[in-house]
Amino acid sequence: MNREYHKWLSPRLGRDMELLVFGHAGLPVVVFPTSGGRFFEFEDRNMISAIAGRIDSGDLQFYCVDSVDMESWYNRNVQPRWRIARHVQFDDYLIHEVVPLIRQKNWNQHLVALGCSFGGFHALNAALRHPDIFTGMLSMSGAFDIASFLGGYHDQDVYFNQPTQYLPNMSDPWFLDRYRQNTWVLATGWDDQCLVQNQNMDRIMNDKGIPHKLYTWDTWNSHDWPTWAQMVQHYL
Repeated sequence: MNREYHKWLSPRLGRDMELLVFGHAGLPVVVFPTSGGRFFEFEDRNMISAIAGRIDSGDLQFYCVDSVDMESWYNRNVQPRWRIARHVQFDDYLIHEVVPLIRQKNWNQHLVALGCSFGGFHALNAALRHPDIFTGMLSMSGAFDIASFLGGYHDQDVYFNQPTQYLPNMSDPWFLDRYRQNTWVLATGWDDQCLVQNQNMDRIMNDKGIPHKLYTWDTWNSHDWPTWAQMVQHYL
C-alpha cells in the first residue's frame, strides 16, 4: 500500500502540520480525527486495514489530517473568542493548504469528508461550509452541537461553524442546490451517546429538502472503533 507522510509549516496556523496519505488513486477522502486525536489515529485504530483491499485496488485514497482541537474547542486556557478564531484558522488551512495538495495528487472531481465522533462534526461542518469542494460526507457517531464548548459565547464565527444553527436558517440557493447534489450519510447506533444529535440533524436535513441517509445500528458499543470499522466498509 502506498503510504506517504507530509509535514510543513502552515502559514495559516503558524506551526508545523502533519498528515498521512494512504493509497495511490481513487475517491479522495479527508479523515478528521476524534477529540484530541492525531493524524495517525485512523491507522492506529485499524480503520485503514479494515478497507485495505479497496485502497490497494485504487478505489479509495485517504488523507488523514491532524487536529488543532486542543488549541481551539478544548482549550480552556484561552477565551472563547480565541477558541473559535483558532478553528477558523484550521478551516483556512484545510481549504487552502490541504485541498491543493489533494488536487495535485488526485484529479478525481469528488472529495469526501469523513469523521467519527467529534471528527464527525468536522466532516459535516466542512462539507456544509464548502459544498463546491466536498461532494460527499460520512459521519459515524458524529457530535454536531458544539455550543457547550464556548460557555455561552456567541458571534458570527460561532454561528457559521455550528451546523445546528446555520443549516436550519439556510436559504441561499447557491448552497442549497449543491447540498442537494452531494451525498450525505449519517451513521449511528441505538446505544450511541450521539444518537439524539444524529436524529436532530436528520430532521434538519429533511426540513431543508437535502437528500441524505441516516443509518441507526442495532449493536452494542456503537460509539467505538470496532463498529466504525464495520460502518466504513458499508457506507464509503
